[in-house]
Amino acid sequence: MKLYYSPGACSLSPHIALREAGLPFDLALASTKTKKLADGSDYLQINPKGQVPLLELDSGERLTEGPAIVQYIADLAPDSGLAPAAGTMARYRLMEWLNFITSELHKGFSPLFTPGMPEEAKALGRTRVSDRLAWVNTQLEGKSYLMGDTFTVADAYLFTVSNWCAPVGIDISGLANLNAFRARVSARPAVQEAMKAEGLLK
Repeated sequence: MKLYYSPGACSLSPHIALREAGLPFDLALASTKTKKLADGSDYLQINPKGQVPLLELDSGERLTEGPAIVQYIADLAPDSGLAPAAGTMARYRLMEWLNFITSELHKGFSPLFTPGMPEEAKALGRTRVSDRLAWVNTQLEGKSYLMGDTFTVADAYLFTVSNWCAPVGIDISGLANLNAFRARVSARPAVQEAMKAEGLLK
């Protein structure tokens, strides 16, 4: 398999999942700004959306959209515990978290990274994301991870998007549960490996 990624972007989530699952894969750097690959070729020829992540399977099929990709990865390695079994209520709870993160958090950061976005709009965006993160903080009370004691692909996704807070000026210093969660996730060997591979850690 091959994962098309951009350092620190939402593609970090499936990157972490692949390493947690212990699956073989290659990385391919894709610039979301220039839409070019490292060799200068046109990424839009591979993914017309121009976004990461994209997972190219050994069959040649290509899968896009992070929540779909991470569940595919988890299902390839069921013993990893990255996702509950399909058809169970726990799996739907996982999907509930993935959908919340993608729609309420991930999407909420978009205007904060948009060049030329008026500061007034960015301020509203920061407030909205901060409110959502404050709620997540309450949901982490007494838990190691979003689903309890087991690390899942939802945790990789939450960790990834919460990394964007500092660069866009969102203060999460007062969210004790979220910060404990972030420290717990960042200490995982697979997370360390993924971040080092993307140049996010030395």
